[in-house]
Amino acid sequence: MAFSADELRVLRRALAIALHPAPLQDEDVQDCLRLADSVDEAVREAGRLRAFLLDDLARYREALPGSLTGYLGLLREALAGGYDPGVDDLAALRALRASPAAAELLARCRILAERSVRARLARVSQATGSAVPVGAAIAPRARLLALPGGRAAADGPKPNPPSGPTPGDRPVPKPSEVFPPRRRPVPPPPPEERVAG
Repeated sequence: MAFSADELRVLRRALAIALHPAPLQDEDVQDCLRLADSVDEAVREAGRLRAFLLDDLARYREALPGSLTGYLGLLREALAGGYDPGVDDLAALRALRASPAAAELLARCRILAERSVRARLARVSQATGSAVPVGAAIAPRARLLALPGGRAAADGPKPNPPSGPTPGDRPVPKPSEVFPPRRRPVPPPPPEERVAG
């Protein structure tokens, strides 16, 4: 955000008044209100531009691989504006990693996505009161122990399989019973030769 010389003068005066409170003249109050309106409008405009950029980025991502150059340029611009790459961006870049530019952006986006996840985990841990250090590595997922096939099932005793069919079970038919073999068509007998007589 860039300020004009007049806006910087008003901002400097407002900061001086904030540090050393003094009675304000009406002209100073009006200048501060105009500056606040200008800043609010600039923030709204930045929000509109960001939304437009992200919509464009989504359109280019949907048109991949044909829009590779435009997509990579828009993604770089969005990242420079503080955009956190999403799952769709990472998947698109993984599919395009044959391109050196896409591979470079994929590495950058992975780092940014990991930082974003760590920051969210830190905020959640602060909100819940549990202690998860911000720099801690994200642990890999452990296998579920409560479901069949988990570590508990692998370590525990294995049940003996039933020796025969249980009552009420129907036998499984063979494929040849379900789909009988095709019969080859019998060629028609050769036409009989007529005897001229």
